[in-house]
Amino acid sequence: MENIPMTVAGAKALEVELRNLKDIERPRIVEEIATARAHGDLKENAEYHAAKEEQGFIEGRIKEIESKLSRMQVIDVAKLNQDGRCVFGTTVTLMNLKDDSEITYQIVGEDESDITLKKISCHSPIASALLGNEEGDEVTVNAPAGKIQYEILEVEYI
Repeated sequence: MENIPMTVAGAKALEVELRNLKDIERPRIVEEIATARAHGDLKENAEYHAAKEEQGFIEGRIKEIESKLSRMQVIDVAKLNQDGRCVFGTTVTLMNLKDDSEITYQIVGEDESDITLKKISCHSPIASALLGNEEGDEVTVNAPAGKIQYEILEVEYI
């Protein structure tokens, strides 16, 4: 099986979610099923069927997280060789060479990626173009809208 790269923060977030699902959500849904079952005829009991469906989602998510945690490779970017290269976990400030606009992204694992938080997957087109390059390099990103050229202004190991 393939290792799943993840930052320290991403690993902690998955562990917190797993603990919440096991300690809070699972017991809550078991109680809801018992309450719905007490209402009688299960064939026409919408509460029972909804609770059973939610239980399936919860159990599926628990299995998914446990699988990811067993295969994850936690990378602490602060402990990496800080040689100015873009690697997994680094925070990179870019300048668009067309309009001189700047943007900052952190390169993270797929489960952690969230564009609203400026966290991009290490498998995204931007990250793929950045990985291995260093401050001052110009990179071309093959984006869906076409090729975009960036200059790497800063690489931070935070």
